[in-house]
Amino acid sequence: MKSHYLIGGKKMSAKWDKKDGANQGTLSFEIAPEQIKQGLDTAFERVKKTLNVPGFRKGKVPRQIFNKMFGEEALYQDALNAILPEAYASAVAEADIKPVGQPEINVVSMESDAAWELTAKVEVEPEVKLGQYKELEVTKRQTRVLKADIENELDRLQKQEAELVLKEDEAAENGDTVVIDFEGKIDGVPFDGGKAENHSLELGSGQFIPGFEDQLVGHKAGEEVNVTVTFPEDYQAEDLAGKEAVFETKIHEVKAKELPELDDEFAKDVDEEVSTLEELKAKIKDRLKEQKVADAKAAIQEEAVEKAVENAEIGEIPTAMIEEDVHRQMDNYLAGMQNQGISAEMYYQLTGTTEADLHKQFEDGAVQRVKTNLVLEAIVAAENINPSEDEIKEEIKSLATQYGMEEAAVRSALSDDMLKHDIAVRQVVNEIADSAKQTLDAKKD
Repeated sequence: MKSHYLIGGKKMSAKWDKKDGANQGTLSFEIAPEQIKQGLDTAFERVKKTLNVPGFRKGKVPRQIFNKMFGEEALYQDALNAILPEAYASAVAEADIKPVGQPEINVVSMESDAAWELTAKVEVEPEVKLGQYKELEVTKRQTRVLKADIENELDRLQKQEAELVLKEDEAAENGDTVVIDFEGKIDGVPFDGGKAENHSLELGSGQFIPGFEDQLVGHKAGEEVNVTVTFPEDYQAEDLAGKEAVFETKIHEVKAKELPELDDEFAKDVDEEVSTLEELKAKIKDRLKEQKVADAKAAIQEEAVEKAVENAEIGEIPTAMIEEDVHRQMDNYLAGMQNQGISAEMYYQLTGTTEADLHKQFEDGAVQRVKTNLVLEAIVAAENINPSEDEIKEEIKSLATQYGMEEAAVRSALSDDMLKHDIAVRQVVNEIADSAKQTLDAKKD
């Protein structure tokens, strides 16, 4: 079916022919003579700046002289390049399709004083048929703070505040810190990176090669120990992977953690806003409660959305959508690295990986992410959610605060459509989760 519409005040037409059972089709559209004239004018203004025509200064050749010398057809390709993006976008909007990837544009006709006819082979988003997405059954989540939770947090804080005290003539135990010199050798030959002096190592922390720390347990300060270990087969230094090494180790000091007493003074040291241990416990309880509620909400959202996706019928996902998702994930990840002062090149060098490795890492889950986005966008459309200008302003304010940016900078970086999309999807996720019923028992391992 052909439909007519306006672009720049000029009538145009578009027709979408979708292949049966596929996400591909042909978009046929016309560009009206009035719009073509605008494109030709634009093309001529660009071309005439480079023309050298006898009798005319550069850039001053009249249009009729150009047409007589070269023919207006010489401007057609440049004119098409100038007006095609807007024409294609308008045709897509009129046909009400959602293309993915780049279209394959073909010119059908470019006649003088007539509409230009074009076609575009287009791959589009798959159709989504929604199933149940409200009042879904999800797993019960416990948000009650147990006494053991508070004790575990106190234990963590106590260890955090512990002091290291020298052990006199006592053997090292797991949890102790030893100060050591060591030199590693393979077949009696030292290797790069295998030597250090006055290195502090917490036994049992797993910082060193498996087996290294265990062999220092039971030894005292002043002792020399030959530690024999085998490098893992997947060790990052390929020349060491799988090989046996002997580390000649000298223990200088053995230090044990001395935990502070759990009393009012400890509470004040940990948190200057409290005066007693009981106040600290109450504050810990409130903080843990808040975290458990937030974790429960996030888990319910994830499970409810996952069920909504399972209940929907989704057509075949185009490869272009998978690739777009993977590259978006990669870009976001590398941007996070860049914020830490680590460029993409440095990241690959430090991790011993390549762009292809990172691509493969984000391939896992890409199909599910794309399906989830498709379903959420379909629900936005079904619920006719259209965020208001006030909601957009609030979103900009929130993002500016979150990223330490000026609101104007956020506004210039993100279009209204992008902001509306994110707000609407978030509202849908909240509605799906808020309507869910916690009726299912948690699975027991």
